[in-house]
Amino acid sequence: MAKPRTFGRRKVCRFCVDKVPAADIDYKDVQRLKHYTTERGKIIPRRISGNCARHQRAVTEAVKRARAAALMPFTAD
Repeated sequence: MAKPRTFGRRKVCRFCVDKVPAADIDYKDVQRLKHYTTERGKIIPRRISGNCARHQRAVTEAVKRARAAALMPFTAD
């Protein structure tokens, strides 16, 4: 018999709580962007980070720009 699935509480978007517009998520703010990447340098998905879709897109774009500008590593060895 399969064990019933338990669902945790839905995480809230930190940006929405602080009323930060998606345009204000900047690629130069590396300290903030590090919260949304793993130790290996991968971007944390929305279902784990709790971001809304709009802010997750902005975070992803900012991380990719920071990587291209060599402010963040592509991978962490």
